[in-house]
Amino acid sequence: MKIIDLTHIIDEKMPVFPGTEPPKIIQKTTIKKDGFAEKLFTMYSHTGTHIDAPAHMIEGGNSLSDFSVEKFIGRGIVIPLESDDLIDLNYLKKFETQIKKASFVLFYSGWEDFWGRKEYFNGFPSLSVEAARYLVEFDLKGIGIDAISIDDMNSENFDIHHILLKNDLVIIENLKNLKSLINKNFELYITPLKIKGLDGSPVRALAKIL
Repeated sequence: MKIIDLTHIIDEKMPVFPGTEPPKIIQKTTIKKDGFAEKLFTMYSHTGTHIDAPAHMIEGGNSLSDFSVEKFIGRGIVIPLESDDLIDLNYLKKFETQIKKASFVLFYSGWEDFWGRKEYFNGFPSLSVEAARYLVEFDLKGIGIDAISIDDMNSENFDIHHILLKNDLVIIENLKNLKSLINKNFELYITPLKIKGLDGSPVRALAKIL
């Protein structure tokens, strides 16, 4: 059995969505002084490799704690992207057979190579409105990408988020190592923290090769 880690490490110098404060990790107690070590984390719910719940942008939408754990586990496929343009409907239709068999559709753009650099925040491919509407017609649990957003960075209305979240799909952002999963059969695990009412949560995203 082979497990692939799809998760960026969280630290205080990591990239975060523009306008969001980076995480703070404070050593509150030490073994030398207190007999035990404990850290205090302060971070936004959409820090690092994370998932968005409908409640992130849909008024009255489900939070992560409203879903059963099965929502966060399922067969995944990786669709490699050929350009930095919009992920359009015609391109997606080439993968229709695979999408029908999947619970999660993940997009490999290679944008993880820019992690920690200013290039990470611009120019990445994002879903077109038509492609997003096409995906919600399938029996999917979620959509993911190895970039900071599934919407274009210049989007003001976050149309793609709204289309997906309104249909109770979760969105996984800031993934990594997706290249190693192209043409592989795998099961995806993206279980969030179990905190009441969460609109999003950092996850340890894992893929188990089948």
